[in-house]
Amino acid sequence: MTIAVTGASGQLGRLALAALQSRIPADRIVALARDPAKLADAGVAARAFDYDRPEALAPALAGVETLVLISSTEVDRRIAQHRAVIAAARDADVSRILYTSLLHADTSPLSLAESHLAAEADLRASGLGFTVLRNGWYNENYLPSIPAALDRGAFVGGSGDGRISAAARADYAEAIAAVATGDGHDGRTYELAGDDAFTLTELAAELSRATGRDIPYRNLPEPDYAAALAANGLPEGFARMIASWEGGIAGGALFDDGRQLSGLIGRPTTPMAATIAAEAA
Repeated sequence: MTIAVTGASGQLGRLALAALQSRIPADRIVALARDPAKLADAGVAARAFDYDRPEALAPALAGVETLVLISSTEVDRRIAQHRAVIAAARDADVSRILYTSLLHADTSPLSLAESHLAAEADLRASGLGFTVLRNGWYNENYLPSIPAALDRGAFVGGSGDGRISAAARADYAEAIAAVATGDGHDGRTYELAGDDAFTLTELAAELSRATGRDIPYRNLPEPDYAAALAANGLPEGFARMIASWEGGIAGGALFDDGRQLSGLIGRPTTPMAATIAAEAA
């Protein structure tokens, strides 16, 4: 069985390649990326795979039986890009697709859910075997905010007391590998999240412990949080989009206590405290 991973030069993609290599021989893994030269050190075959060049996608999938479709980072173009990949997989006789969706996408108030639900619907209509991995937040999502928090003396956000069931990217990558190389997953939808939920107040307390400084959490209204993100260097449109998710997070959009992620990887997920401690070190 040959397994291919899209977006393989990205943060999750590289971790997925490593997790797969710990389970199966490297010659059964194909790394797909817009620029395969970035995968020269990956230890597996690399092929060019540009979501925006539909005509070239099916040839790049020759001989692939299982395709790991890591969702595009171009949120406003995702629906068309994912649709092109699914069509190419069907044309290339791929047997099944694993797709990285969003936690509770069918009920999530986050704007991200729309494009993920479209991909899930396209998978169901494709006639291919598929598994949906609905990923929660990554611990690492919060690391870029730490330097600004240390600089201003407070960790800012807009999610109030919403509990966030995050886990390390490597945990989600291990789940990809477990499902891609395992049996009994076809037609399943997994809600993947960390074992240990936290609020941003608790995250700030962990940051305080790790650094030996008093870093409180400061909850901001959506426009103020967007402005703070932009001040940290994010493009204004992206900053506004991120800030718009905070109300849903405050309402529990990223909370899950089903422990399906730790069940798939066979160990507890990585707590936010461990990620912060490693970053501080």
